[in-house]
Amino acid sequence: MKLINKNIILILILLLAGILRVYQLDVYPALNADEASIGYDAYSLIETGKDQHGNSWPIHFQSFNDYKPGGYVYAVLPFVYLFGLNEWSVRLPGAIFGIFTVLAVYLLARELNVGNSKLKIVSALLLAISPWHIHFSRGGWEVNMATFLITLGLYFFVKAQRQMKYLVISVLLLTLSLYTYHAARVIVPLLGLGLLAIYRKTLLSKDNLRLSVGAAVFVFVLVVPLMSNFFGDAVSSRASGVSILADRGYIDRINEKRGRHDNPSSIVNRLIYNRPKEIAIEFGKNYLEHFWGDFLFISGDDIERNKVSEFGQLYMWQLFALVVGVVAVVKKQKEWGVVVLWLLLAPIPAALTFQSPHALRAQSMIIPLIILSALGLCIVLDFIKRKVSSKTLRTIFYLAISLVIVWDFSRYLHNYWVHMSKAYPYSSQYGVKELVSYLANEQSHEKNIIITTRYDQPYILFLFYLKYPPKQFQNDHVLSGRDEYGFSTVPTFDRYEFRKINYDTEWSLYQNSVVAGTDEEIVEGANVIKNIYGTNGFLYFQVVR
Repeated sequence: MKLINKNIILILILLLAGILRVYQLDVYPALNADEASIGYDAYSLIETGKDQHGNSWPIHFQSFNDYKPGGYVYAVLPFVYLFGLNEWSVRLPGAIFGIFTVLAVYLLARELNVGNSKLKIVSALLLAISPWHIHFSRGGWEVNMATFLITLGLYFFVKAQRQMKYLVISVLLLTLSLYTYHAARVIVPLLGLGLLAIYRKTLLSKDNLRLSVGAAVFVFVLVVPLMSNFFGDAVSSRASGVSILADRGYIDRINEKRGRHDNPSSIVNRLIYNRPKEIAIEFGKNYLEHFWGDFLFISGDDIERNKVSEFGQLYMWQLFALVVGVVAVVKKQKEWGVVVLWLLLAPIPAALTFQSPHALRAQSMIIPLIILSALGLCIVLDFIKRKVSSKTLRTIFYLAISLVIVWDFSRYLHNYWVHMSKAYPYSSQYGVKELVSYLANEQSHEKNIIITTRYDQPYILFLFYLKYPPKQFQNDHVLSGRDEYGFSTVPTFDRYEFRKINYDTEWSLYQNSVVAGTDEEIVEGANVIKNIYGTNGFLYFQVVR
């Protein structure tokens, strides 16, 4: 009976996770350029066997010259094939991975076998309602697939310590994560080395050595296709745009400090003020910011696309639960090696970039944080059960804790659905779908259509919503050179031109054209034939003939 009840609770939690991740998935938030690129690449593969730029079945997709890992594109492909090119096809795989990650964290918490029967259920529930996890489950984010594969892979790894036959499944899942997201390529190898150190006696024992060596060979075979282009544009272009080395600020700091001395070029100054030291300081600062309360509990990521207004990455009440959980883990370090190691390694990819703290690149942090929070909450509940003799008083404590959690969860849902798109109206590309629909239906007779580049990569959203023939696009476009952040774009295809609009000084360039710009770009008195609003009620485009 107890087993049946626990299974029913788990099913209800998974159902809740599904509703939170799938409800109105096709309309909110608005589709962004990265999602559109993933969907159009999948569509292009189906139609032509090549990505949007004409590369045949690639491991990395060129996209905006940022070379996205291909795992999620191939996960999206069957959905586009079955349901067509639309928001559902791009986002539903991510939502499914999110739901199954809730199940995976349940399995992982159960396998840790720390003697707390409630831990697995509480872990699943906390992940199901997690702001951090919900946010990235409601979009075509590659990181969500990577987090799922890592979580399930670690579950099978822990399970393999008792039944080594599961080791092959573990390394398969962990290796597949390398094909899904750049951050996994930093975390997973470090996890592998850490787990080898923690479980070396089991993995390298006489009975298991052959299987462990076989698993290592299996990993090598799996990564050969990845290694074949790992050191080309697929990695270097991305790293050059976002790494801390790309931020030249540390050079200025070195020169400034050296310049305060009489002999700036002296050996002493070079030993004290140098690049390795400044980079190490920058990395350390970035790393520690992921554990600061402001990021975790108050305001979250600085990038608006990655957060909800008035919320951190976790609920405020989780601070207390985490403290209790961490204290408990300190006393049982061996049992919790996997969780602690993962938590310590997860921020490293984000810390290596100049945008930090970064909720997207450090998203896998959520799993160890959730398990530790669940542990702390279970300890508090057990303490109340053991120490509070009065049944009425225990009920009051349980009710108070439940009300705090439900209230904070309700507040998050309200902010997500009511305030997010208005507090951060440029966090996603609201209004573009409406603009494409209007231009496609109402302006088909116009020769040229000029679109502002005020919003990120508009060309790919036009390709997506127009379902523009991939073969025609492959033969009729030029990808621009990279900008300062390492990204390229397509300035024109067919009759669409994408450019910065200076309507007051370059009006002669727009004659015999339809122009769609922001209200700041379109001068007062222009012949505005249509105002384009997003679903959040904000004015995003003015269409001028």
